[in-house]
Amino acid sequence: MKVLVLVAPGQGAQTPGFLAPWLELPGAADRLSGWSAAAKLDLAHYGTKADADEIRDTKVAQPLLVAAGLLSAAELTGGPAPLVPGAVAGHSVGEITAAVLAGVLSADDAMTFVAARGRAMADAAAVTETGMSAVLGGDPDTVVAHLAGLGLTPANINGAGQIVAAGTAAQLAALTENKPEKARVIALKVAGAFHTEHMAPAVATLEALAPSLTVADPVLPYVSNADGQVVTAGTEIVRRLVAQVSNPVRWDLCMETFKERGVTAMIEVSPGGTLVGLAKRALPGVRTLALKTPDDLEAARALVAEYGTPAEAVDAAE
Repeated sequence: MKVLVLVAPGQGAQTPGFLAPWLELPGAADRLSGWSAAAKLDLAHYGTKADADEIRDTKVAQPLLVAAGLLSAAELTGGPAPLVPGAVAGHSVGEITAAVLAGVLSADDAMTFVAARGRAMADAAAVTETGMSAVLGGDPDTVVAHLAGLGLTPANINGAGQIVAAGTAAQLAALTENKPEKARVIALKVAGAFHTEHMAPAVATLEALAPSLTVADPVLPYVSNADGQVVTAGTEIVRRLVAQVSNPVRWDLCMETFKERGVTAMIEVSPGGTLVGLAKRALPGVRTLALKTPDDLEAARALVAEYGTPAEAVDAAE
């Protein structure tokens, strides 16, 4: 059996100008214009002309990533007998992209939600000087225990020997000085301790926004960051999207679910690369493809043709 999973990256995947080639595709500029209105941001400017510091801003990065993922994914499907992935998932903010791909949210509602998420998380990050560092290598249980001893949160447990620690600047400095056994520590260029208790004010903001969204049950299996489980109710997916802001991302468990479901191919939507890199280490034998530019579309469509499932054959309710 051949099973394709479509995945969407999280914050940090963006690079200056990465959206420019996608906007040359028919209809892309018009779509982005509508999403810019929903997000109240000039996404075309930020995706084509802004520098690295501008697009590192949480308020900008998050809507930009969701828009890029949706633009690139739209080029993979369609036709008289469309083929679809056997499952969808996203890393952190990429879960919002996945919610649209699964039919849970409209693109406009997703852009409204992600823009509010970015603003609220940026505001929460401004309260205390916090950040994140990647811990590479070492025994995972030992690393998690070591972080707990320093008062840090394992905000992203990504599998493939990668855990992202989050906390105050002082706690992260202590981690740099006192690394877990057999591990390296790399400071990340992010503006806050995402997926920790420091983001609690952002959760409250999104809880207030959620009732205004139009929510449907997923038409594709949706694999959640919270626990790697397939979630079949749209309202529960939105609840998890809200709670996820202050809870750890368990991408390791998502990849375990991919194994259990017999995934044999993975496509990472734009700006692809990060999740494919993890999959190459954690999911040996799975064919992978990262959508970086439209030049990758021909190969991606071929992968969909080989591994995709007829739309009418997919049943997300399991």
